[in-house]
Amino acid sequence: MAQFFQFKERDTNFKQETIAGLTTFLALAYILVVNPIVLGEAGMDKGAVFTATALTIIFGTLMIGISANYPIGIAPSMGLNAFFTYGVVQSLGVDWEVALTGVLIAAILFMILSLLKIREKIINAIPQDLKHAVAGGIGFFIAFIGLKNAGIVVGSEATFVSLGDLTAPSTLLALFAFIITIIMLVYGWRGAIFYGIILATITGMFVGIINKPEQIVGSVPSIEPTLFVAIQPENLLQALSPEVIPVIFTFLFVAFFDTAGTLIAIASQAGLMKDNEVPNAGRALLSDSAASTVGALLGTSTTASMVESSAGIGAGGRTGFTSVILSGMFALALFFSPLLEIIPASVTAPALIIVGAMMATEVKQVNWDQIELAIPSFITIIMMPLTFSVATGIALGFILYPITMIASKRGKDIHPLMYVLFVLFIVYFWVNA
Repeated sequence: MAQFFQFKERDTNFKQETIAGLTTFLALAYILVVNPIVLGEAGMDKGAVFTATALTIIFGTLMIGISANYPIGIAPSMGLNAFFTYGVVQSLGVDWEVALTGVLIAAILFMILSLLKIREKIINAIPQDLKHAVAGGIGFFIAFIGLKNAGIVVGSEATFVSLGDLTAPSTLLALFAFIITIIMLVYGWRGAIFYGIILATITGMFVGIINKPEQIVGSVPSIEPTLFVAIQPENLLQALSPEVIPVIFTFLFVAFFDTAGTLIAIASQAGLMKDNEVPNAGRALLSDSAASTVGALLGTSTTASMVESSAGIGAGGRTGFTSVILSGMFALALFFSPLLEIIPASVTAPALIIVGAMMATEVKQVNWDQIELAIPSFITIIMMPLTFSVATGIALGFILYPITMIASKRGKDIHPLMYVLFVLFIVYFWVNA
């Protein structure tokens, strides 16, 4: 085992890797709580999503650990699950079954592109500023959703949105969870989001806002309500409609850059970079796309290599054995589903706000001093929360980009693929007008 995972070469050992795996689990465990609640609001069975989430994490994390020897956890992306529910199902009116098929198609495309090694060419075609704008915009989008779920931001006929009733019990509980999580994050506590959810849940039970669980350990919830729904013929046909194709592109687009950014960051932190390149990048990308494919078949949204993996690396994780330990912990967690039933959306809302804030830091990478780049980036970012649609923000930004670049006499800097996307997004708006 030590030889297979290269313990000696990477200056690590069994104990160090085990501690790292447990540390990453604490940092990632909140996903088992948040993902079923978010996708549950799309109409999906929460128990089935819980099981699908755990199984997908186990599969993807084992694959990247064993095949690529990376100490990384793969799990459903907290940005893309929110986009799935609020941007696709609730905003566009797409059935969750069809949206899940869209996730599957995007995952298969991602896998094909990874196998053919042309992924980098597609990424390079899209300007760096728009990449950062998309990531930052999704951060604002899911933070807005978290504020809404917490009752901190509510609808208003006079001003569209307004401050909610901060004295409402559920909102007070959300504020408590938010503040306590921030304090733990500032102190550098690993697993702060998970601890925040647990502390808020216990507090909610103590003051009578949340019902106490009838049991803690139980049987694994049935996955039948979501299993293989994504490959039903009627859903496949609807997923290829003009309305859903941009959604598939968004799943694919964000999964591309989520994974690439995390891999670079994690490899650098763990000291695995060689000649400014990420070793075994192809295997890592294939693991991610395979996990998304399996996840869609089981019943969960698009996966990503999780930045929370840095917690385990900070604890000494250097090899894929960290991921093996992490997978084992999620396998044990399958039997704690009864706890899920008592946790309300108001308690998990702070996790969305905080993850959104972390993603929003990407906007600092945009060249704001160049107006031809700043305007398309700004429109991409601001239109995601204002239209309640990630796809709309991307479409508008990608339409504006060629216009501002040509106007600034920088047309030669535009990749031909951007002109193709320009036309496709105009057609998208025309068809859906």
